Amino acid sequence: MTETRHRRYGRVARTTKESSVLVEIDLDGTGVADIDTGIGFYDHMLAQLSKHGLFDLLVKTTGDLHVDSHHTIEDTALALGGAFREALGDKAGIRRFANAAVPLDETLAEAVVDLSGRPYLVHEEPDRMAPMIGAYDTTLTRHIVEAQFKAVARALRDACAPDPRVTGVPSTKGVL
Repeated sequence: MTETRHRRYGRVARTTKESSVLVEIDLDGTGVADIDTGIGFYDHMLAQLSKHGLFDLLVKTTGDLHVDSHHTIEDTALALGGAFREALGDKAGIRRFANAAVPLDETLAEAVVDLSGRPYLVHEEPDRMAPMIGAYDTTLTRHIVEAQFKAVARALRDACAPDPRVTGVPSTKGVL
């Protein structure tokens, strides 16, 4: 008997007065990234998300960078979240919860995720914060950014992963 699994792919196009974003993601990819937001360091971080999450990721964003990078980063992140949501579908058969700790140089970043669909964030970091990395404003994501992106990528990779022992949606409510 051959197992067939649906393609876990999401695509979101988002256009506002401040930006135009296209995000495509394949959760069962190999980590191939094609990223262009106009913000070099953010492109690098999204490429890390793709590589360490093993997600194939296309991101094309044009934004009002002449104002600042806030709208570009925010609108790209919203589209990325929407693409994840679309790719996960009803979330049947996934692990749902995961965590990852990533050591990188002088830091250790830990990420814990729950793909329930209910947004919540706790963020703690040391006080030593560089305000800029090149032209990238770290106040938009915080310092020790690379380790954080890699930790989130690994946690998302595990949380999105199919679990052959899970039947249906991983919730006693029957829906996420």
